[in-house]
Amino acid sequence: MSDPVRAVRPLLSTRAVLGEGPDAGVPAHYGAPLREQRHLLDGTAVVDLGHFELLEVRGADARSWMTTITTQVLTGTPVGSSSSLAVLSPQGRVEHMASAVVLDEDAVLLVLDPGARAGLRHYLEMMRFAARVELTDRDDLRVLGALSPAPEVLPQLGLPAPLAVWSEPWPQVAPGGVAYGPDPEDPVGAVLTIFEAAAIEQLPWQSADLAGMSSWEALRIADHRARSAREVDERSIPHELDLLRTTVHTTKGCYRGQETVAKVLNLGQPPRRLVMLHLDGSQDLPAAPGGEIRLGGSEGKVVGTVTSTALHADLGPIALAVVRRAVPLDAGLSVQVPMGEADGETSSVWIDASQEPIVLPREHGGRPATARL
Repeated sequence: MSDPVRAVRPLLSTRAVLGEGPDAGVPAHYGAPLREQRHLLDGTAVVDLGHFELLEVRGADARSWMTTITTQVLTGTPVGSSSSLAVLSPQGRVEHMASAVVLDEDAVLLVLDPGARAGLRHYLEMMRFAARVELTDRDDLRVLGALSPAPEVLPQLGLPAPLAVWSEPWPQVAPGGVAYGPDPEDPVGAVLTIFEAAAIEQLPWQSADLAGMSSWEALRIADHRARSAREVDERSIPHELDLLRTTVHTTKGCYRGQETVAKVLNLGQPPRRLVMLHLDGSQDLPAAPGGEIRLGGSEGKVVGTVTSTALHADLGPIALAVVRRAVPLDAGLSVQVPMGEADGETSSVWIDASQEPIVLPREHGGRPATARL
């Protein structure tokens, strides 16, 4: 279970409407979510990701040690380079995910979803043994999200030089990676710019400089990017969420959970698959994470769960969901929208949804022919 979301002061509180769930610590929007999303897409606004947590791993063995105990290769990568990584259980389940930046030859900075740092730190401390590393919570840092480094997006604001910038060429398959499905249409990517918190919190922020977390989530969903705080549950294996594309290096040495990764990659296929849903917006009923997905109407069989939802400026209402592998790619689905509680029972309505494949079953190209370990 994740720790409570740590409290942060929004960069701009005027008209701010705070988010929910893991994003309760920052504004969902500032009164005009779709306009804010346009500014984010136009490269004229940033998103306050001050609730993201940071952990620094420093020491002579930092990069080699992290390569050994995670799914990613950090040894020999250039200073300033970015990657995504995960820690798996012995059974290959996803336990932790992070974005990683190589700060210098002896240090890696990890950016994590809110509430995720304590669990990862506990695991790393257990695995330290004789490794020459030190772990430091970096609550003195703050993250801004955008489609380019924040100083390029807001040159007029006078942002200081960042400590680090995380970026990866999504959806390009990373070295050692394997794609389990098609690339998203018109991907926009994501850039995390990391600053000393005190240096940016006192700047004269204006509402036009900022887009809310709802905008960030809309672009993430449209880009088909799984998020630890939303898409990962106790059953998740990397293949189901297309994490082998950038987060799991399939040709590196041994790591915990590698046997499951190899077996499913080379001999089997994942039991579930990530999809993007295009939701019927005609009823103006917003879906929410946790809603059931049924096959062929409200009386049909439950085949999955909604994990993330958003209103996209161009695509309308969209969602990410995890469904059973056997659900036909062209099947019409129904998504549950809870409407409140009456007489001790929760009432729901159902809206129609169509699929945009992210992870494909093997018969549709979901098992890469060239994969090897």
